[in-house]
Amino acid sequence: MSVVTHPPKQDRSRATRQRLLEAAVACLAEHGWAGSTVAVVAERAGVSRGAAQHHFPTREDLFTAAVEYVAEERSAALRGLFAAGTGRAARPAVVGALVDLYTGTLFRAALQLWVAASNEDQLRPRVTELEARVGRETHRIAVELLGADESRPGTRETVQGLLDMARGLGLANLLTDDAARRARVVAQWSLVLDTALGAAHPPEPSR
Repeated sequence: MSVVTHPPKQDRSRATRQRLLEAAVACLAEHGWAGSTVAVVAERAGVSRGAAQHHFPTREDLFTAAVEYVAEERSAALRGLFAAGTGRAARPAVVGALVDLYTGTLFRAALQLWVAASNEDQLRPRVTELEARVGRETHRIAVELLGADESRPGTRETVQGLLDMARGLGLANLLTDDAARRARVVAQWSLVLDTALGAAHPPEPSR
């Protein structure tokens, strides 16, 4: 007689939480804050509303955790793309990858969360803190992958300018496919960075 084995309860709980987080980001990107309720996310994730609220007692808990989770996943993937280190020749690829952070589902979801937070006092401090934390991590990754020396005057501002520009390109891409123009901008900014940042240094191992 065969014995049916089930994953440990902890693993099932972790898998349920991950499904909820991924579903929350997808719902937020597709339907906005107004159309993304806990019930809608639970249905999309294939779990009960009660299970969703067990993991995330409030709507704000669910959506801020979801954006943070996917941001962390994207950061890890970005580091993995250039794990062997970068040099000046790799800068166009790094710039392109950084810009891509602002042109996908995560950016659309985060944007919906920002807009909602601008109008909801209960949500605003949580989103402000989350955005600051994600922004700091993205800046650190950019500095590492670009081989930028922040002890040089103007380097920090140059890297932040790149990320601000990438966010603007992401906004331009919301309504129409802006890929062709974005590619030209990325190529030009890679040249600008070579001049502004000088020779690239290999990134230090993450701590």
